Amino acid sequence: MTTFLLIPGADGTTWLWHLLVPALDRRGHSAVAVALPPEPTADLGAYADAAVAACEDRDEVVVVAQSLGAFTGPLVCDRVDARALVLLNPMIPSPGETAGDWWQATGHDEARTAHAVAHGRPPEFDVRRDFFHDVPDHITEAAFSSERHDADLETIWNQPWPLDRWPDLPTHVLQGVDDRFFPLELQRRLARERLGMHEIDTMPGGHALALSQPEELADRLVGYAAG
Repeated sequence: MTTFLLIPGADGTTWLWHLLVPALDRRGHSAVAVALPPEPTADLGAYADAAVAACEDRDEVVVVAQSLGAFTGPLVCDRVDARALVLLNPMIPSPGETAGDWWQATGHDEARTAHAVAHGRPPEFDVRRDFFHDVPDHITEAAFSSERHDADLETIWNQPWPLDRWPDLPTHVLQGVDDRFFPLELQRRLARERLGMHEIDTMPGGHALALSQPEELADRLVGYAAG
């Protein structure tokens, strides 16, 4: 049985994973959704500590890092003796790069805007339109009606990514082909430039795959665990 350690993006809460966790359970595996510390002083080390603590010395761990979680996931792998790392619609960092600098360094804004215009959408970013366009309505409404608050990421945005190399273990990039926030061609380029990957894995869905495609995502993750 594999334990999937699920690290969220900028939201920092476990809610993103509330459909994926039971989907993995039904497939005979366990999943641990990490709640990241919300304090503005929390840094990447505190995020990694929270993930390691949530893992509770479990065996056969696969680390899954969503979006901004890609800055934390690699810091956790050696500490939990992970078998694999899955970067899900990720912000792929370079050594010494801050999350705040990532946007300009990667050309993200230009890529996102060009993708929106090419597909007939307004160029301005809109959370509902860009993150939830393929998420069922009732889940979207739950997301917007909840009392969850955005984490204060002041420290995270300004902290250089501390690793000088990526962990030495099987690493997969899984990208939603309909992600409007991190367009597919941007992700292919970053995986090639920063990870040396000439191919990345894709599946239907947008940025919030765990909400829009939890069953297929569970199948993909189980496939990675099987090797």
